[in-house]
Amino acid sequence: MVDLYHKTWEIAAGRVRKGPEGLPASPYMDENCYEDQIWIWDTCFMVLFAKYAPRSFPGVESLDNLYKPIHEKAVTPLKVHLVDNPPLFAWVEKEYFDFTGDKNRLDDLLNKKQYLQKHFNWFAQAKSGERFACSPQNIHLNSIGADGFTWTGGASGMDNTPRGRDAGGYRNVLWVDAISQQALSARCIADMEQALGNADEAKKWNIEYEALKNKINHLYWDKKEGFYYDVTISDKQPCRVKTIASYWPLLAQVASREQAQSMVRHLMNPEEFGGSYPTPSLARSDKDYHHQTGDYWRGGIWLPTTYMTIKAIEKYGYHEEADAIAEKVISQQLAAYRNIEPHTIWECYSPSGNAPSTEHGRRVRPEFCGWSALGPISLFIENVLGFKEVSAARKEVRWRLKKNKGRHGIKNLRFGGIATDIVFDGKGTVSVRSNASYSLIINDSNYSVKKGDTEIQL
Repeated sequence: MVDLYHKTWEIAAGRVRKGPEGLPASPYMDENCYEDQIWIWDTCFMVLFAKYAPRSFPGVESLDNLYKPIHEKAVTPLKVHLVDNPPLFAWVEKEYFDFTGDKNRLDDLLNKKQYLQKHFNWFAQAKSGERFACSPQNIHLNSIGADGFTWTGGASGMDNTPRGRDAGGYRNVLWVDAISQQALSARCIADMEQALGNADEAKKWNIEYEALKNKINHLYWDKKEGFYYDVTISDKQPCRVKTIASYWPLLAQVASREQAQSMVRHLMNPEEFGGSYPTPSLARSDKDYHHQTGDYWRGGIWLPTTYMTIKAIEKYGYHEEADAIAEKVISQQLAAYRNIEPHTIWECYSPSGNAPSTEHGRRVRPEFCGWSALGPISLFIENVLGFKEVSAARKEVRWRLKKNKGRHGIKNLRFGGIATDIVFDGKGTVSVRSNASYSLIINDSNYSVKKGDTEIQL
């Protein structure tokens, strides 16, 4: 996994591109799909691994290539593919802020430019057929009052998903991920406003969040199966196609403890989302599940939705389950890297073997670092090594140390202005070197790290 970690950074370095003249942010992270277009949700997910090497990988900077053409009508040489992609800006900006403590960026985003509020408000009122000069496609998203949104496979990112199948198609259902991503955005904006000391704004966004939370639990929770589903527009009944999109409500923390417990049962069930190859995009019990390759979004394992699901269940304390899923998925990526030619990282993976998935019968895209780097980099650091949470604002690292892994740790971890090495010797001592003081929380025990070298006896 360490070898794969380094190889993944090497592949990802090939996706750091110098954009054409006139691009707001250059260089930028390219997702490795279309040369003349950029994607919202690919770029957002790339921020979540690029933050570990920000001097070499312009993750958060790449978001300017989306903000400026969408919300300032800037004319840029790269088109935005599907402006109505998942609205994840606030979530990744919050994650980036937590990691870096960069209040200057936060002030620019929320107080000066107000990109995050503008995107939330636009998404909330979007109408199908709307056009943006920066995008080659019409908007597919359609707001249905306060109840939610209709969407499509491409716009939602889940291209050939069978969602809406039993209701007559995509336009006849309200999509649970769309409204949940809006709730997540409201919650994250509230948290960031609070961090800036804007108490009134934080209160306003918390009210927005609570309204969405109540709506999701009222309309989208199916008591019969204990699962969040899309619902029909006509009679608000669940459209029972189980997909990985139903874990967005947990990331937004709208589920109760009991609801989360039920969702985790489905997640770990080998007949649904569990087993040797966890987090298929469509439950194995669904009639459209494609056993052999996953056929893209009919069972394919995708690192962005896997990452989302792992972080979602961690919100409710399911760390053992999260770590087990992460290790299985990275192990699959490693086996595919070793055994499949070319030896690379793939766009998505089969739900039944150590191989890439397919799209329209052909093998999916190679060299996809791109969001598939989330496995060998982010999930490796956070779930295999166990560095669960890093907060520059609190000057704190939370480590779920697994002593049975022997000697392990991380060197040159940078967050805020802190650079640190943290290494467990495999016996009972943690050696820390740091350029500044911070708190290291190891399995719920708090240790003070000083500038210089610190030895911690567990």
